Amino acid sequence: MSTKDLVVTRWGTRFMGRDFPCSIGKGGITDDKCEGDGATPVGIHRIVGVLYRPDRISRPCDWAVPIGPADLWSDASGDAAYNQMVRAPYAHSHEALRRADPLYDIVLLTDWNYPVATAGKGSAIFIHRWRKPRHPTEGCVAFSAENLLWIAQHAQIGTGVIVRP
Repeated sequence: MSTKDLVVTRWGTRFMGRDFPCSIGKGGITDDKCEGDGATPVGIHRIVGVLYRPDRISRPCDWAVPIGPADLWSDASGDAAYNQMVRAPYAHSHEALRRADPLYDIVLLTDWNYPVATAGKGSAIFIHRWRKPRHPTEGCVAFSAENLLWIAQHAQIGTGVIVRP
């Protein structure tokens, strides 16, 4: 563990010498993650990418990829594309990445159950914007818009995301 890792607890996150309030999953923090349980998985994860809405914000970092209208994330546990970015039309269960609300204006992707996914172990553990302070997520870690932008600008591919019980 180093100051270059995001260390997440139910009380907040520490990153690069700064403390940030955050939201975690409505199911709390778990070491037995299952699809749909609403929990944030314990462990050492890595940031593997950044997505952003170019129609709403400027590119937050050089390696960020724009989200388009057809971009989706598969949460279809039995499908070969489970826990992968897919494009519409996609016949299986999925989540739209281009949302009407601002929650996914910036999304840091983690390597939870990715790139090779185990069916039923959970998908889409993202770092994204919160609805309001401390409002629970579906298992992701969420921050205020300002803090999320700062984190996206300072994280790198491979930055650790250490979720503690």
